[in-house]
Amino acid sequence: MTKIRLVNAADAEAICNIYNYYVSNSIISFEEVEVNVSEMSRRIVSVSEALPWLVIETDGIVDGYAYATKWRERSAYRFSVELSVYLAPAAIGKGCGVLLYEKLFERLTQLGVHLLIAGIALPNENSIKLHEKMGFIKVAHFAEVGFKNNQWVDVAYWQKFL
Repeated sequence: MTKIRLVNAADAEAICNIYNYYVSNSIISFEEVEVNVSEMSRRIVSVSEALPWLVIETDGIVDGYAYATKWRERSAYRFSVELSVYLAPAAIGKGCGVLLYEKLFERLTQLGVHLLIAGIALPNENSIKLHEKMGFIKVAHFAEVGFKNNQWVDVAYWQKFL
């Protein structure tokens, strides 16, 4: 059975496993060193104190997660958030991203959020398809803004109004 729920401290290890796959095997995350469970726990607490962090699980196994963070620190940005979504490789293409985002959007709407922003390291066709399916439109493209795995990486931004 699949369910979506708020993150808890016990999820840090599973979230690390999912995230570190992308750190080590892709350009999707700009981190170059795997994150340990202690650091992930700190991040979970920091984010989930103010904004939602959701996990999707099937039969007790975490398949992915999505969360929102402040877009910028200045007060005028308070109605805009940046989203992140990561899925275990085995969960890709099974609708988990859509389910996570539907629940996340509901919670963000309740919090009065106005604008959702998603930054995507390119190439990443799966993420682009997910965001465009969810109604995001591309609004910016930065060429060669990151350098990882001996290559320059572009980052583009998509947005969606709630």
